Amino acid sequence: MMDKNAKIYVAGHKGMVGSAIVRELEKQGYHNIVKRTHQELDLTRQADVEAFFASEKPEYVFLAAAKVGGILGNATAKADFMYINMILEMNVIHSAWQNGCKKLEFLGSSCIYPRMAPQPMPESCLLTSSLEQTNEAYALAKISGLKYCEYLNEQYKTDYISVMPTNLYGPNDNYHPEHSHVLPALIRRFHEAKEAGAKSVTCWGDGSPLREFLYVDDLANLCVFLMNNYSGNETVNAGTGKELSIKELTELVAKVIGYEGEILWDTSKPNGTPRKLLDVSKATSLGWTYKTELEDGIRLAYEDFLNNPMRAER
Repeated sequence: MMDKNAKIYVAGHKGMVGSAIVRELEKQGYHNIVKRTHQELDLTRQADVEAFFASEKPEYVFLAAAKVGGILGNATAKADFMYINMILEMNVIHSAWQNGCKKLEFLGSSCIYPRMAPQPMPESCLLTSSLEQTNEAYALAKISGLKYCEYLNEQYKTDYISVMPTNLYGPNDNYHPEHSHVLPALIRRFHEAKEAGAKSVTCWGDGSPLREFLYVDDLANLCVFLMNNYSGNETVNAGTGKELSIKELTELVAKVIGYEGEILWDTSKPNGTPRKLLDVSKATSLGWTYKTELEDGIRLAYEDFLNNPMRAER
């Protein structure tokens, strides 16, 4: 268990996941939280990261910093996604180890699992077959971070763990029209269509892929729970164990936002992985389960979008 006065570094505290972890830590009475913005500390600069850890010596680290994006970003900037994610995670994990960090938690993504993995996807299916091509670079970087934690545990007896979330959404999400994930992209698109009185909205693909979504504050609750209750080399899946089609998702988002026009599909655009349901029995067996149902979470996310115009415009 983390001591309430322990020094905790949350890497990526300005992002959706990192900010949720900070909220959860503070809610549970942890207040000695170290934060650095990207301007204050560029995690891709090895010397800067080493100097930071040597000076601050955090006892616990949540590694939530990452370069993230949707299908378009992952498919068109593969080199950037691989380089930035791999170098920043290696810098942080290595410097944490060098400076005697008691425990580190690495945040990955469900895209690490094979494209045609068994459904729902258990943690054990990692590296059993080929990855989804549209986000292979990001997945390879995240697999490397997970494996580096595992190898440090084996070689140096560290206590470094990893958690692999499904699709996330919620406060502090990115609503950029080209660089966002599917759910925030839909929130923006339907909101703008409603405001403009548009008769139809066109979505990518055919709506058939199945997806699972986890509200980011539920993930943060799991992250703190695992830091206090789990040790092991194998990662832990973070999800709801429930899925719906992208078509059903678009209809739900339209309902929450109050858009009543027609929904069209551009089948010339890629669908991405056909199905991505996580097996969450491991987290359940540890004593954790999600709390926020999807429709309620979308309402909360839409409130965040409306109340944060600068974020909504980026």
